[in-house]
Amino acid sequence: MNWLLVIAGAMVGAPLRYLTDRTVQTRHDSVFPWGTFAVNVTGSLVLGLVTGAVAAGAASSQVQLLLGTGLCGALSTYSTFSYETLRLAETGARFYAAVNVLGSIAAGLGAAFLGASLADALWS
Repeated sequence: MNWLLVIAGAMVGAPLRYLTDRTVQTRHDSVFPWGTFAVNVTGSLVLGLVTGAVAAGAASSQVQLLLGTGLCGALSTYSTFSYETLRLAETGARFYAAVNVLGSIAAGLGAAFLGASLADALWS
């Protein structure tokens, strides 16, 4: 049953990632990968919120499998982040590559912390 929850979440997360990435990226005329940045930060926020809800007893481990592992796992993407950073560096956009790495790490951690803090405020 657990693997079905992960699959169900991923079935929503993967197309959501693609559609969000394309929508965000088409609105920015920049070499910076804003679409990937947006889905990774959003995934971190949702994962922090879900993990905090589970820790507070407000959500079950099944919710964590569905939303945390399935949805967030398919929504966020470390491989695309890595590839796009490498592509930026290879094409001479080293500043954007560095901003992507530092910004993604800082924003992702901040979003996860914000989500966990929000869950704590709501359910503790």
